[in-house]
Amino acid sequence: MDKNTLRAAFPHTIPVLTGYLFLGVAYGILMASSGYPAWLAVLMSVAVYAGSMQFAAVPLLAVPDPLGALLLALLVNARHVFYGISMMNQYRDAGRCRPYLIFALTDETFSVNVSAKVPAGMEPARFYTAVSALDQFYWVTATALGCALGAAASFDTKGISFVMTALFTAIFTGQWLDAKEHRPALVGVGASAACLVLFGPSGFILPAMAAIVGILLLLRPALEKQKERQVTAP
Repeated sequence: MDKNTLRAAFPHTIPVLTGYLFLGVAYGILMASSGYPAWLAVLMSVAVYAGSMQFAAVPLLAVPDPLGALLLALLVNARHVFYGISMMNQYRDAGRCRPYLIFALTDETFSVNVSAKVPAGMEPARFYTAVSALDQFYWVTATALGCALGAAASFDTKGISFVMTALFTAIFTGQWLDAKEHRPALVGVGASAACLVLFGPSGFILPAMAAIVGILLLLRPALEKQKERQVTAP
């Protein structure tokens, strides 16, 4: 991957860098305080790279339960199915980069790649790969730093997960300001809020994602016509 591509991708990943720095350090500290070696935490961030699932896996490592771990992973990461569907066209011609792009499609990387404007003259697949690789580099590095800090001293990580909420708020605000069409964003917020009330904090994600997809499919003809009018407008 050339330096120009990394240089072009880096500004888009700064919000992710900020969030991953705190959360990755928190994960490393949690692993260290739970008695796990640093190499295992770093290996999890390299090979699993699943954010919230890595936090959920900490107690599972102490009491091995393969079936329970499988079901929990499917529940926690089921939203990635919808991310993958959304990125099919953008990743279609990625060639050899495609397997890694699929593997590295976290919440934050999806938020960046789905909305970032690829610089003129740059191959999209290389740009998306650079964003994905930078994001994972931040996560792995922060994990290693957290392990070092956790081994040196004890920390209270209560409340640090709020940084993820702040990160998504910043990304959403940027997308809102850049977009001319706000109906998809309003659908996402409205459906999520309704499902949160109906199903509660622990069970609203899958119904919300299904509702968002269904509503957007119904709105697709109108959204495509609006996009055509914007393209052809003088």
